[in-house]
Amino acid sequence: MRGRARMNESAVKTEGTVKFFHDQKGYGFIEMDDEEDDVFFHISDADAMTMDEGDRVEFTIEHADKGPRAVKVTKV
Repeated sequence: MRGRARMNESAVKTEGTVKFFHDQKGYGFIEMDDEEDDVFFHISDADAMTMDEGDRVEFTIEHADKGPRAVKVTKV
């Protein structure tokens, strides 16, 4: 379960593709390269003011109250 272990290590960077982003509400989901599940992110955790579907991003994962959340999201 290598992928699950990585999700517990918030310092590990991973890459993915923005699958969905809601401009008005400022949140979206990232399709991870090495996991089947998508991960939630909020624009306040990104280095850009907006994201577009299809953008390649690098991020770390933290566990929030509602599950995994991408933080330190940067476009690559």
